[in-house]
Amino acid sequence: MVPETVSHFIGGRYVHSTLRKSYGVTDPATGKEYAQVEVGLGADVNQAVLAARTALETGRWPAMTAPDRAQVLAAIADAIDARAADIAAAEALGPGLPVTQAAEQAAQAGELFRLAAGLITAPAGAAACAPNQARYVAASPAGIAGLITTWRTPFLAQARAVAPALAAGAAIVLKPDEWAPLPAALLAEITTAAGLPDGVLNIVHGSLHRKAPGAQARDALIAHPRVARVSFAGEAAIGQQIMLDAATHRKILSVELAGSSPCLIFADADLDRATDSALFGAFALNGQRRTATSTVLAQRAVYDTLVSRLAQRAERIRVGDPADPGTQLGPLPSPGHHDELTSAVRLGVREGARLAAGGRRPAGLPEGNFLAATVLADVAPSMQIFTEQIRGPVVRVTPFDTDEEAVSLANAATDLTAAYIWTSDLQRARRLAPAIESASTWVNSHNRQDQPGAAAEDVNVDFYMQSRTVLIAADYTPVPRFGA
Repeated sequence: MVPETVSHFIGGRYVHSTLRKSYGVTDPATGKEYAQVEVGLGADVNQAVLAARTALETGRWPAMTAPDRAQVLAAIADAIDARAADIAAAEALGPGLPVTQAAEQAAQAGELFRLAAGLITAPAGAAACAPNQARYVAASPAGIAGLITTWRTPFLAQARAVAPALAAGAAIVLKPDEWAPLPAALLAEITTAAGLPDGVLNIVHGSLHRKAPGAQARDALIAHPRVARVSFAGEAAIGQQIMLDAATHRKILSVELAGSSPCLIFADADLDRATDSALFGAFALNGQRRTATSTVLAQRAVYDTLVSRLAQRAERIRVGDPADPGTQLGPLPSPGHHDELTSAVRLGVREGARLAAGGRRPAGLPEGNFLAATVLADVAPSMQIFTEQIRGPVVRVTPFDTDEEAVSLANAATDLTAAYIWTSDLQRARRLAPAIESASTWVNSHNRQDQPGAAAEDVNVDFYMQSRTVLIAADYTPVPRFGA
């Protein structure tokens, strides 16, 4: 059941905002308001930090043994599995994710907590260092972690941040995205029922954008002197500002930015599988994955064939109510997001790109933030649309002739997060992959991070830990006697 008002969650209970103001969130499929969300201020963040500090200093969390903490995380994983349908429904109301795809994200979130539970270990043992000394590393929680998460697959994004922080023994103040408050509220319910002590997870709502309601919550979280670690996942433009703010306040920061992920398709590729991969990458999860293939680079010999295939398949993608199990593509999170994306498509057409599919509101969906699966062909690198950040179901297709041109076009995109290469020439793949400036590159494969076991890469416990080296004299150690 959706609450009428979504309040902050601080110290194990729901708390009203200091400002006593709220903003409305709307169902992206209908445009109708479904809840009011409390607006967080610096005072609310301070209250959450105090609750986290109490949990670390006098609560049960730091006194729990490693097996007991692992048991809590495993119980959270089980509860996530049990409430997968509720999580999927919450993500349909927030970013508009189709329920079948959102349920898969919930399963990944549960896996993350299980992996985190398995990583909880006792501090490292002693090791010989010098003839008369023993050396060991004492690892302990860094303290309070400030987590700022994205509207993209929000529950999974929160799990990626929260699970490793809990495994490290940290206490948390979570600032979820303003347009997806329900997944965070569900996370509070789930962790509490699983036995997480009060004050270990605290949630303050508000906006990431400085001109929007509650932007003070983000700024106050980064600036707070008691917050030892800050983690951010989201848009590059916001991330850049957060990096500046974190540097100003000397925070240790972890950043995961959404950017461009080009897909390079060569003439010798398996075109059937490459087409499937490009479509999946561009339109799964409403085209909102951090590694979505919003740019396809196709060798000229197969360019026309590939554009035709992409356009025909895109026209058949089922767009509709995210609560319908048959829906493949849901609405965009907000009217502003919808306007931004349709404006980008119009810009591309004005610049000379060819609208091969979509670019419009689908028939039969007069309300909501719907956009048909869109294919823009003949996008030249000189066009603004070529480097424009695409945050939704739009794929741009550009031809190339040589290997060198393909790499150059791939690297011209801003903020590369991933790349995909489709070719039967593995020597070419081995040569080109290191030349593309992306963090990860898949060859003849889609992004398999949605497969079992792949979530292990997201459990970075060390970031939330602090390590200190201790050296103990094992025998008499002479000390120089100055002034004796």
